[in-house]
Amino acid sequence: MAATSLIDPQIADVLAIAAHRDDVEQTCGGTLLRMASRGLRTAILDLTWGEAGTRGSAEERSREAEEAARLLGVGWRQALDLPDGAVENTLENRLKIVRVLRLLRPRVVILPYWQARHPDHAIVAALGYDACFLSGLAKAPAVRPAAPAALIEEPVEMGSPHRPFKIVYASLYADVRPSFIVDISPFIEQRHAALMAYRSQYANQPAGSALFVPEEEIRERTFAEARHYGQLAGVRYGEPFVQKEVGLVDDLTLLPVQSL
Repeated sequence: MAATSLIDPQIADVLAIAAHRDDVEQTCGGTLLRMASRGLRTAILDLTWGEAGTRGSAEERSREAEEAARLLGVGWRQALDLPDGAVENTLENRLKIVRVLRLLRPRVVILPYWQARHPDHAIVAALGYDACFLSGLAKAPAVRPAAPAALIEEPVEMGSPHRPFKIVYASLYADVRPSFIVDISPFIEQRHAALMAYRSQYANQPAGSALFVPEEEIRERTFAEARHYGQLAGVRYGEPFVQKEVGLVDDLTLLPVQSL
């Protein structure tokens, strides 16, 4: 497990899990900023190093992720060693995430939406969910699968069982109606700065020029997306999320977002 930023509090209220460095900055960076402003402890777990990307190297993206974490006010950030572009939902990979869940013990986990253009993103939605379930089992497997089968590996310290209370899915790039919007209006500039910390990805350059949005258009596009979702909830800028379970209301008179 490679660290990119670590202020080792050993606990987090909100943990965002993503396939690649810069995924969180694109989809829920403003939400992490808002949670941090409320005194909540936030963390990011990137599952790959981003070594298969068209632009930049794993080393460059590691340095950029550290700077982005600082701008987002994140107290803990690490990257696992899953292969970029070939993430799989295996027991071994679930156990790697379980160790982090039991270390940080988050109440809320943010995952990517389960339908996505990039296969890694869709797989991480299922992989993260399965790991959250497995993490709560007192008798979950405590060793990594051995290969070949004749070899018995040393037990890996897994920590005590912990299951997050809430799992939500960042749905910014999904063609789906959000379950709710987080108001990120006060944090829109800092969110943008965290994304642009990835100069290896978003600065104008020959590599991938036909695939990437020109640098001068990134601000316009990302702000327009945030403005769209903000308008759905009656605020200036927002980030969308989906939850699978129904919501619970105690007082109808306190429901936010005006109907007419």
